[in-house]
Amino acid sequence: MILVTGATGFLGAELIHQLSSQGTKVRALKREHAVVPDLIRDNDHIEWVVADINEFSDLEDAFESVDKVYHCAALVSLDPKDKAKLLKTNIEGTSNIVNLCAAFGARLLHVSSVAALGNAKKGSKIAENDLWEYDAKAHSYAISKYEGEMEVWRGIAEGLDAVIVNPSVIIGAGAGFSGSGAIFKLVKDGLSFYTRGATGLVDVRDVATNMIALMNSTETAERFIISAENYHYKRLFKEIATGYGMKAPTKEAKPWMLAIAWRAAKLVSFFTGRSAGLTSDTAGSSLNESFYSNEKIKRTTGLTFRPLSQSIQEICNQQF
Repeated sequence: MILVTGATGFLGAELIHQLSSQGTKVRALKREHAVVPDLIRDNDHIEWVVADINEFSDLEDAFESVDKVYHCAALVSLDPKDKAKLLKTNIEGTSNIVNLCAAFGARLLHVSSVAALGNAKKGSKIAENDLWEYDAKAHSYAISKYEGEMEVWRGIAEGLDAVIVNPSVIIGAGAGFSGSGAIFKLVKDGLSFYTRGATGLVDVRDVATNMIALMNSTETAERFIISAENYHYKRLFKEIATGYGMKAPTKEAKPWMLAIAWRAAKLVSFFTGRSAGLTSDTAGSSLNESFYSNEKIKRTTGLTFRPLSQSIQEICNQQF
């Protein structure tokens, strides 16, 4: 039996959709009030289990007869207010999954993040062997994903059969306007500014396909970056704007402008009680140029990635 955590999430739903399309039965974890996405609703191949990865006793029953586990559940946030939740879910929750996989003899595929990777060697793209170094300025999400991944490596050192994937920014229509979809909403709403930063992007369908290929391979005690292309934000915003038939942002947001903006957003948040739309972490991330290598995953699975320009256009077409 295959178990998928985070089954109602953006990536988890796509993964289950692909597995069930192949005729595979899946046991899927969801929290009590989670909404099941249309993509996998009324799917006869899914056995739903209500459980929280932070509640060990709830999880034990879900692991009965399980031999493969895709651990997709995680909290994603760059809001400093979410630090405690990030650490509890992404570290303690992952530790529970690792311990149960070891106890039941299940093979684990853990979804980490490029945020858990280190900086590139000079003149190179960031690769799997670039080790994360603690930085006092690192945001809580990066720390939580790094420490969560360390729980998996701890399990591997104790004999666990596991493989780790580090996706870059995952895009797809299923995200709606949350997560990576918030970028599309900003542009659709008439964003005027771009930042000089850059990052890796990948279609959610390609992430799920590569995860299945790795789970079914003999690879173990390895990690793999899953990223299709590296995009400067200026190019990304331009292609999204074109997809919506809108004018692309033409003004560069300077660092000092972002510093004022996130402080203003924090002040508004203080008075309204709502989460700030822009934080110091998101502002800082938008200025970083991070380029990722996908050579290892392509060499291992032999799979190719969809062109990002095609994925962006498809997302825009579905969100008109």
